[in-house]
Amino acid sequence: MRGTDGSDPGAGRPPRRDRPGEGADGGGAETGAETGAETGAETGAGNDGADHAADLALLEEAAREAGRIAMRFKAKGAESWEKPANLGPVTEADLAVNDMLEASLRGARPDYGWLSEESEDGGARLERERIFIIDPIDGTRSFMEGGETWAHSIAVAEAGVVTAAVVYLPVMGQLYTAASGRGAQLNGRPIRASVRQGLDGASILAAKPNYDARHWPGGVPRVMRHYRPSLAYRLALVAEGRFDAMLTLRPSWEWDIAAGELILREAGALTSDRTGGALRFNNPMPQVDGVVAAGPRLHHEILTGLGVGPA
Repeated sequence: MRGTDGSDPGAGRPPRRDRPGEGADGGGAETGAETGAETGAETGAGNDGADHAADLALLEEAAREAGRIAMRFKAKGAESWEKPANLGPVTEADLAVNDMLEASLRGARPDYGWLSEESEDGGARLERERIFIIDPIDGTRSFMEGGETWAHSIAVAEAGVVTAAVVYLPVMGQLYTAASGRGAQLNGRPIRASVRQGLDGASILAAKPNYDARHWPGGVPRVMRHYRPSLAYRLALVAEGRFDAMLTLRPSWEWDIAAGELILREAGALTSDRTGGALRFNNPMPQVDGVVAAGPRLHHEILTGLGVGPA
């Protein structure tokens, strides 16, 4: 779920699916240790390319069904309410999609763990080698307002590394997909990230707070600023090469970024947290320390501008 004002309101929000009258579940433990491994780290042993392809086929089918469910709610109007403690809105569409995805995906892969924005997180996933990471509707406010740029974000991670991923925007008919070692596609067509090298004049997808001068010791870069409400869609747009880079310097929930992270890597981009460390998933507290994504040279230039170097 993501706001439309550029403020990244999801930061600091634990996973929950509260309906009116239900209590919120508790928060998680501290984030897992970050690593300095390269952002294109190899996947964990035990899952070969055939497994990745089979997982991707499963995710694609589930994403299309999620789109059908969400579009039915969009047509008739979905009931919505605010989560407790000002944690943002949720709609009956979010929960219906989440229920379908959990039944479908876990039914097909009962040995996989489960992490979703709209499910209580009991921590059992930490004992699983492979895990589904789900945002049923990323960009809930856009969905509620009748917008187009909300998405279903669905991924599989193994040993902390995403191995199969789908970002699907049903209103726009855009299905972004990737599996480890098989490249990234948009509606079955290969996509590649931008190869721009210089930061000056680059097109960047980021919310306004990321340009605060305190983040840029050498001065805020002169870039072309853009924004989209769905974080998953921002990641996919950079993978497609329509924008040169994206960044968010606040802690980011895994369900917002897991699918897009693999799509970016398979499209030739580098991904990292804000310090240049590798993005690792299935942490006890399911967050990473921001996201920076761009082609290799531009990724380096952004980190340099932020006052850090690649790990």
